[in-house]
Amino acid sequence: MPIKHVLVVDDEADICELLEITLQRMGIPVLTATRVAAAKKLLREHHFDLCLTDMRMPDGDGLELVEYIQSECPDLPVAVITAYGSVDTAVRALKLGAFDFVTKPVDLNLLRRLIDSALRLDKANGTDTTAETGLAGTGDSPLLGHSDAMARLRATVGRVARSQAPVMILGESGSGKELVAREIHRLGPRSNGAFVPVNCGAIPAELMESEFFGHRRGAFTGAVEDRQGLFREAHGGTLFLDEVAELPQPLQVKLLRAVQERTIRPIGAPSEETVDVRILSATHRGLAEEVAEGRFRQDLYYRLNVVEVHVPPLRERCEDIAEIARQMLCRIARQWGREDLKLSDAALERLQRYRFPGNVRELENILERAAVMVEGSMIQADTLEFPRHPAEVQSDETNTASPLEMDTGLDHHLADEERRALEAALAQTSGNRTAAARILGLSFRQMRYRLKKLGLD
Repeated sequence: MPIKHVLVVDDEADICELLEITLQRMGIPVLTATRVAAAKKLLREHHFDLCLTDMRMPDGDGLELVEYIQSECPDLPVAVITAYGSVDTAVRALKLGAFDFVTKPVDLNLLRRLIDSALRLDKANGTDTTAETGLAGTGDSPLLGHSDAMARLRATVGRVARSQAPVMILGESGSGKELVAREIHRLGPRSNGAFVPVNCGAIPAELMESEFFGHRRGAFTGAVEDRQGLFREAHGGTLFLDEVAELPQPLQVKLLRAVQERTIRPIGAPSEETVDVRILSATHRGLAEEVAEGRFRQDLYYRLNVVEVHVPPLRERCEDIAEIARQMLCRIARQWGREDLKLSDAALERLQRYRFPGNVRELENILERAAVMVEGSMIQADTLEFPRHPAEVQSDETNTASPLEMDTGLDHHLADEERRALEAALAQTSGNRTAAARILGLSFRQMRYRLKKLGLD
């Protein structure tokens, strides 16, 4: 493996010396500069694998150098060193493309982890070139599809994976936000660390602090042993906050401090502990509107929303449905021990005309139902069953001009008729489901599915 080289840019002699000694003890050659102009000159004359720069220099600032590196040396990770309490400046650097930041006084343990992470981004061998060009997904990427929207998404994921900046993943329910978060983790330098997902809306409010930050034994009634918490579990890796808009206000305050200062205090602990975690968040709600309504802290919003990634809904990339459906059917068949399942042309055309309010998750549900109902391996158009959505049900309830004049909706009416037919056939055959299925013209698998759906199994 080629020797890595690091450029250190800082006009404070003691900081330069500290960084130089730390890097040399790690076996990494170092060159230093005390001015922006000198740093640019060294960047033109030498190859570096990492740049560590202070934010304030006599002839400029670190932001200028970050922009220069993004323009002239886009494959070079750059991390900024900022004064304690000036995290806003570091966030601006992350938005410009900086890899990460450390605050003064420099924590050497955090610094070493930052250096290790940055140097794992080996641009010389082109390990993530495909991710940046949008070609990932044609190989090992789980982000399937050849539409322009997916090509842009994969390119964005490849770029943000190189950074340590917090990322906000936006998209409708079922569109694949967690899949995007896992891909950012997989392509980044923390891929060997843990990926810890948490649904913020699924944790009772009274347990949240303990879940996130841990507790010490005896800290409260029921704390019979130490608990490390999600931040500790994700140490050295990635913490994914799904549905982050559901966090209650008291926890938002504590989370802000953890993100800002990179420290946590478990309940009952005497002191704070340093944590090294990258934060990815996701929500299907308009978080800016939540901030405007006072339900989400503005300062936390800006900390978590350094980089935005938008996941397109399935209806905006209908050309990807065929590829996604094929992959899903292969997985379903493999899980169920079935022969290969395929979609007829008419079935695929019907899927491509559907709007998919539930996105990719809904597509998977439709295909799983079809796999239960189909005889053989070819799924036909009439085998596909599309669910009714709450908006459609509400529309039916408010439509007083219904020609059926029923007390219940059509789905309930059809379900009642289906239940009566099943019960009659079972009564006629003394409960023999195989014989009842034959009377109704159903396969045994179809019969079993309908009995389970109607609660008659």
